[in-house]
Amino acid sequence: MPASIFKRSLLAVTLLAALGAGYAKFGSEVGRPGEVVAAVAAPAPAAPPRAGTALPDFSTIVEHVGPAVVNISVSGSAKTAAAMDPNDPMFEFFRRFGMPSPSPRDQAPARGMGSGFIISADGLILTNAHVVADADEVTVKLTDRREFKAKVVGFDKVTDVAVLRIDATGLPALRLGDPARTRVGDWVLAIGAPFGFENSVTAGIVSAKSRSLASDSYVPFIQTDVAVNPGNSGGPLLNLEGEVVGINSQIYSRSGGYQGISFAIPIDVAMNIKEQLVQHGKVSHGRLGVSIQEVSQALAESFALKSTAGALISSVEKGSPAAVAGIEPGDIILKLNDTAIGRSSDLPPLVAAIKPGTQVKLQVWRKGANHEIALAVGEIPGPKLAAAASAEADKSRLGLALRPLTPNERRQVDNPDALVVESVSGPAARAGIQAGDIVVALNGQSVRDVAQLRSLLDKAGKNVALLIERENARIFVPIDLG
Repeated sequence: MPASIFKRSLLAVTLLAALGAGYAKFGSEVGRPGEVVAAVAAPAPAAPPRAGTALPDFSTIVEHVGPAVVNISVSGSAKTAAAMDPNDPMFEFFRRFGMPSPSPRDQAPARGMGSGFIISADGLILTNAHVVADADEVTVKLTDRREFKAKVVGFDKVTDVAVLRIDATGLPALRLGDPARTRVGDWVLAIGAPFGFENSVTAGIVSAKSRSLASDSYVPFIQTDVAVNPGNSGGPLLNLEGEVVGINSQIYSRSGGYQGISFAIPIDVAMNIKEQLVQHGKVSHGRLGVSIQEVSQALAESFALKSTAGALISSVEKGSPAAVAGIEPGDIILKLNDTAIGRSSDLPPLVAAIKPGTQVKLQVWRKGANHEIALAVGEIPGPKLAAAASAEADKSRLGLALRPLTPNERRQVDNPDALVVESVSGPAARAGIQAGDIVVALNGQSVRDVAQLRSLLDKAGKNVALLIERENARIFVPIDLG
């Protein structure tokens, strides 16, 4: 064979070998010659990731913690006029999840759903306040399909934390983690019932910490990209140790559904609320009585500050603890006791966590110099912001709002000491009691006033017989109190 032909043959074999290598590397898609040469010249693939960098074993975590996560369903009644009343508990539910409120109607049964988790074997459960606030009935369902009627121990609307109790023992309980040790970028997962799909698991990472939202400035939220939707609310946010680090509470959305931004209440904040509700039946939050704003670079320069740290006081409420202590507009709070205030949003949750009446020291920047000011922390007005289960006594276990008979009504009935039903919800509504009915007796004992009715209910079991009068006819109505 001539040398020139041999060389051309050898070159052809070499090219075929290179093309064969390209085919093996890229499968059935053979690249252009330039691509093949580049592929052959490319460095070897990187070594597979080390075991320590592999994806987390979420299944094992869920297997251990899943039984302690519960589904919560609530029922009540919603009244609306031209639009849903902003004070209606269901309005809060729709607002938090960016959903359009229902179409107007006079009155209709309201049902909601959420999630929660067990924190003690004797039946103590944490969830969101907006899940159970003003509900007539709360039902807790476990993963083993057992269902319990839950008592609302109390709730706090400032932090959106609620505590429930069910009559059970030996329950699985979640371990609590330390949110301070949770880092941005850490893996976390959520368990809940989005849109009613029970015990759904989603995962993501911590996107940011100590987020302050306009409507909830007293909570340093944990921001994540974990998929959270209506029904997840109140469920746990867990770290890779299976520990609770937060309670899933809100999402940021323009569509009403998950858009990659969700917020959780740090578990240490929630446990502080739990302790107060269990021990005292109410929650107290500290207050200074000031309005604050961020210190921008321009403001820092105008106040002769070297950095943008701190909370700038824009106004001081008259008669407030801050006013009494001599705090002035234009002061910049740099420290609360020994804690530095890096951003203005750091201050409200720190103050809110302090017991009212506690003496604190503020390091304040005023007119180019540091000053130390001592003051006694005040209290955020409770009735607007917190509620306990004692409020349920006003409606009684029956779910009835009652009033005495008017003089004219007394002349028209046989029992002048009876009570008239003003409004009805809960067990009585399910039994068919209506507004305008006259309550004559409970379990055969005549009813004289509301106090006596409550006394009779306290001694009653789970089922009672209510004697009512309607349109001059009397009938016994059995009611299951649950």
